[in-house]
Amino acid sequence: MKQSWTALAVAVAAIIAAPGCNSYGNTFQSNTGGIITFLSPRDANAGDPGFALTVNGTFLKKTVVRWNGSNLVTTLTTDSAGNVLTVTAAVPASLIANPGTAFVQTFGAQSGAGMNGLSNAVAFIINPKRNPTPTVSTMTPSCGVVGTGPVTITIAGTNFLPASDPSGGSQVNWNTSTQTILPAAGTFSSTQIQATVSKTLLATAGTANVTVSNPPAPNSPSGGGGTSNALPFTVQAAACPMSASATANAQSVVADETPAVSHDGRFVAYTATQENHAQVFMRDTCEAAAADCKQRTILLSAAEDGSAANGDSRSPSMSSDGRFVAFSSAATNLITEAPAGRQIYLRDTCFGAAASCTPSLQLVSTDANGALVGTENILPSVSASGRFIAFLAITPSQTAGEAKGQASAHAGAGLNSGFRQVFVRDTCFGEAKCTPATTRISLQPGDTSSSDGKPAGPAISGAARHIALSDARASTLFTRTVAVEDGIFLALTDEQQ
Repeated sequence: MKQSWTALAVAVAAIIAAPGCNSYGNTFQSNTGGIITFLSPRDANAGDPGFALTVNGTFLKKTVVRWNGSNLVTTLTTDSAGNVLTVTAAVPASLIANPGTAFVQTFGAQSGAGMNGLSNAVAFIINPKRNPTPTVSTMTPSCGVVGTGPVTITIAGTNFLPASDPSGGSQVNWNTSTQTILPAAGTFSSTQIQATVSKTLLATAGTANVTVSNPPAPNSPSGGGGTSNALPFTVQAAACPMSASATANAQSVVADETPAVSHDGRFVAYTATQENHAQVFMRDTCEAAAADCKQRTILLSAAEDGSAANGDSRSPSMSSDGRFVAFSSAATNLITEAPAGRQIYLRDTCFGAAASCTPSLQLVSTDANGALVGTENILPSVSASGRFIAFLAITPSQTAGEAKGQASAHAGAGLNSGFRQVFVRDTCFGEAKCTPATTRISLQPGDTSSSDGKPAGPAISGAARHIALSDARASTLFTRTVAVEDGIFLALTDEQQ
């Protein structure tokens, strides 16, 4: 019996002494290198920038810090005898991009049987990504009149979180003697957020501070978030003033604008001045809508990230149901690699469409043959369905020395001069077997030009079969025209006369 117990003890000792395999598949013995007592810091948030990691303990000479088995760039300080005093390592941001756990060890040169030079391993925790702190730069409008409302405000800034974020998303705060959370409204992006100021909040004159706040990220010890800087909103008895530059700009570029209305009167597209640029907006009046409809105003001349057009946008034209709105814009940020000069864009608002519809913006003033290169495109007209868009293209007058066919370097400087043509764009909306195309319905450039008065735009019929243009006698000629009255001509877009 005594011999049996002795044999068992020998077997157990053999198992303990036998080499094993660590998580990297390497055979190891008991660690014989340094000893890590603690790390500083001992955790970080996913997505944080790279940092310097201090490893505390006792270490061998020529020590290197390892992160999950891979060497880090390591810095040592030693005393006169060469003993290691401090160990720091550079941890790049790529190693903490995602939440999880990393293991930190050190390795020092050590020779001899059973000497692996490794320290003990210490866990480093990578917490979930923290939420950023938002900032706000502008708010439109920043003034309201007592007794009016509700008013939709548009706030531009950075680091806004959508409602779908696990933390619940950004909220807009109205701070007076107490804080009120404003309900979200309209479009949203990481740089633009809209909220509604109720009539109740506009009942009394005064000034409120408007901020945007982000909650901390859930399941994170350091969840981040925070509240932005504040912008003042003034509630006053008199009408809100405009800046001198905004007033002058509004008078020069918006005075002649005509709004567009859907067939039931619910939607109105119009041009208004915002931050010294003419912008195109749509107002949902809730006319003839369900009882739960809430009035709101939406910026149509906006880039994909929600930021306002960086150039003047004008002349909205709307499909009969209000879903599609075409407009002209000199902005360069509405689409990637936008052509120079004024272009025609079509906004699909998805109003009345299926839930799967995604709001979008497309360039209309484009054609495969290059006829629109260098032109200024203005005054669109949309058919009832939104499929067809007619517009006026102007090739600026050439200056001396310019080659024929080249656009003038001062394109757009004088929209009342140069060759004028009318085009129709078929977007193929609602047609499965269709290729988008642009058709010119006036003669080649060079056949006529005019510098008299303001340029006139085409008007397309609801079914897109007819196009009329005011004062076509001197400014635009059509391949087939029917006189309507003096100075008014009708062009047919199909073979029927």
